[in-house]
Amino acid sequence: MPQNHRLHFNVQAYLLAGLLTILPLAVVWLVFSFLLGLLDNFGRPLAGPLADFIEARVPGAASFLSNPHVQSAIAVAVSILMLYLIGAFASRVLGAQLIAWLDRLLERIPLVDTIYSAARKLVDVLRKKPEGAQRVVLIDFPHKGQKTLGFVMRTFPDSRTGEALATVYVPTAINPTTGFLQILPVSSLVATDIPVDQAMTMLLSGGAVSPEHISISSLPIIQETE
Repeated sequence: MPQNHRLHFNVQAYLLAGLLTILPLAVVWLVFSFLLGLLDNFGRPLAGPLADFIEARVPGAASFLSNPHVQSAIAVAVSILMLYLIGAFASRVLGAQLIAWLDRLLERIPLVDTIYSAARKLVDVLRKKPEGAQRVVLIDFPHKGQKTLGFVMRTFPDSRTGEALATVYVPTAINPTTGFLQILPVSSLVATDIPVDQAMTMLLSGGAVSPEHISISSLPIIQETE
């Protein structure tokens, strides 16, 4: 092989190896950057007053607290603390009653009720495993004969024929926060024993991390649930 071709090949190989090395770290960084940004924005309104409170009692900390990175760290810490307190309060009887009252209030506000109710139902569905049904299934998508992972959100009967139907969320690989909603006959779903966390790992890794054995042949049909 000529010297210039060998050098060109080595440059391409090393660049590709470097890219594949940092790609998992880049994905982790993007996810954490997104989450930290949300926590920062959530806690920012309280971070300023907290910094002023500390500064009033420790005047020497003024220059340290004025650092934007320190303020972001305070905002994230405040957000995590608030989420913990909200979770602890919501787990108590009084908290559950207050949340139920808030649900009823928001459901009476036009437009807000549609968005809030949909988000609330999604959270409720993801919190619990459907009775008598596998959450993770395979469906024909985007064409017949091509299988992709889907998450069964709920099942219900066809209003005309009585056939069991299922709403299946089909997330996109790498970024499962976007995807497609499919309404399919339950009989067309291929049941799997893949746990939800393992399915999410498959999606985030683009299929690089997957179970050792997967079958796309028809298995026992998932049962109808309400």
